[in-house]
Amino acid sequence: MKELMNFVNELSFVRVGGSEEEKKAAELILGEINRMAEEAGREDIRGEYMPFRIPDAKVRKCSVQAAGREIACVPYLRSGTIDRECGLVYLDDASEIDFAGAGNLEGKAVLLNRLVDEDVYRRLVKHGASAFLVMQGKYYLGEREVSLYPKRLREHFTRNGVIPGFTIAAADALLLIQQDVRTVRLTLEQEDVERESRNVSAVIQGTCGKEESIVLTAHYDSVPVGTGSWDNATGAAALLAIFGHFAANPAGRTLRFLWCGSEELGLLGSKAYVEQQKELLDEIGFCFNFDMCGTALGANRIIVTGEKELQTFAEQYCRLTGYSAVIKTQVHSSDSAPFCDNDIPALGLSRGTATAEIHTVHDLLPTLSEKQMRKNVEFAVRIIRDVANAAVLPVKKGMSEECRKELDKYFHREKEKETK
Repeated sequence: MKELMNFVNELSFVRVGGSEEEKKAAELILGEINRMAEEAGREDIRGEYMPFRIPDAKVRKCSVQAAGREIACVPYLRSGTIDRECGLVYLDDASEIDFAGAGNLEGKAVLLNRLVDEDVYRRLVKHGASAFLVMQGKYYLGEREVSLYPKRLREHFTRNGVIPGFTIAAADALLLIQQDVRTVRLTLEQEDVERESRNVSAVIQGTCGKEESIVLTAHYDSVPVGTGSWDNATGAAALLAIFGHFAANPAGRTLRFLWCGSEELGLLGSKAYVEQQKELLDEIGFCFNFDMCGTALGANRIIVTGEKELQTFAEQYCRLTGYSAVIKTQVHSSDSAPFCDNDIPALGLSRGTATAEIHTVHDLLPTLSEKQMRKNVEFAVRIIRDVANAAVLPVKKGMSEECRKELDKYFHREKEKETK
């Protein structure tokens, strides 16, 4: 294929799940798949779309007014509607003690440092809060730099009830508290809708006749700020390069390539795939996932999800091949997770750096390197080839007890289990 960074550059534009821009990105990937298959003389390989529906919202009005001025804000999508003046309450760490001291929160908007814990949201519902505001960023960052963008209120929150929510910059939150602002005027008018997203897939049949196959995943959508160059135009481009290699040099086992849509909205593409392709899950014995690679500065990373011997395999393979990588066993918050949830072991191959940021206006091209992209792809091709050609896959299907507990937590099932 063309230079890796050329395709990363082509894909570097906002491409939110379910948008026309995401569709344009899918078309670019599909075109490249078919071009490389033709170049390899493989008329039997063609890319295809796998559409699926995603939850979204159409926002008509969204505003936060306080102390006589308009405060920059974005809504939590699918969090309901509101149009009223509310008392403002700041609950520090939003702990059980903080809520106990606050009492009944009817008619109050609760200012939160963050919202990642379902217990906090459950307390909002239990205490009757009328709305919530979450602060984002540092106090010295302006509206653009703090990278405000709408996020969907996920199902593990809404199963407890629906409360209108907003995100504001930490700088504004600080002023509200320092000026002892007691009331805010909140307006949120939105309609729940669905949109179409799509996965892009291509299959390279194996040469050895084994029924086992390997799935290779990378998401191609982005958040609404920055250009999504690192996260995850790099992974999508790397997967294309890997596809091109194996189209010309097929492996023993079948390789199932999957460019996932709407990953940033909650792994919706990979979740849709495992739901649509249930009959294939018994056949798929391994997953390789590519989410962010190619940074000029930083270190290679391998995220292991599976039985304990999978980490040993990864460590020994890196020693044998001279590939330096930080290896950790955990659930990768990426498209491998739904496959792992179906007992398919996975390796997440990536490259990280503390000198750049994802999900912000700063996820741009300058942090990336063709040289490092090539190194990441060369290692990936080598390990995929060896696993796909192995007489027996290096690990059996299944998850360690620790990984299974992490998966339950990641997919927000631990609260359901506690109540049974």
